[in-house]
Amino acid sequence: MIRHRLLAVALGIGISLAPLSGAVAWEGDVEVLKQRWEQITTRQAEGERRRALQSLADEAESLVEANAGEAQPLIWYGIIEASHARERSGLGALGSARNARGALERAIELDPEGGNGSAYVTLGALYDRAPGRPVGFGNSATAEQMFQRALEIRPDGIDVNFYFASFLEDEGRQDEARDHARRAVDGTARPDREISDEALREEARALLSQL
Repeated sequence: MIRHRLLAVALGIGISLAPLSGAVAWEGDVEVLKQRWEQITTRQAEGERRRALQSLADEAESLVEANAGEAQPLIWYGIIEASHARERSGLGALGSARNARGALERAIELDPEGGNGSAYVTLGALYDRAPGRPVGFGNSATAEQMFQRALEIRPDGIDVNFYFASFLEDEGRQDEARDHARRAVDGTARPDREISDEALREEARALLSQL
């Protein structure tokens, strides 16, 4: 079973969350969050990722608190916490997953497109991987709904097709999984997410070779 292997290297810098002014003053801080997340999840050694993501999640949460009502800080807090959840275990992992879900669902209320589908992709992965009730909130039907919504927004996305293919493989739907793995291999990398998208393209190739 292919899972997204978070390999990564954190930049040795912090985000300055100075008082913000102006309608889009937070955009620079979101861009720094994004760049550091890409470095952590594609280059940092496995044993170092958890601490780096914890620190980054704290900074993202501060950015959310400083910019109430803005979808993008919420989306990136959710993405970072979802990555943090993968590095944790037990109740700690579930707590991070719940934080991510809450942030992403609030973001979608503000932006129904969910940051060009990114919120829906991450929610799909969360609902797929979290334990089911009564311990957690995992739900295969909801996961598929999230992936389908992301596909409506960005049908050629490498990320949504890879994660949906992984989900379909787990569900025993091999032909559909193969189709979406191919779409991920042939998909279009986002200009602002090229590093992580290209890493997922390689994951999709590996998955396709096993299907």
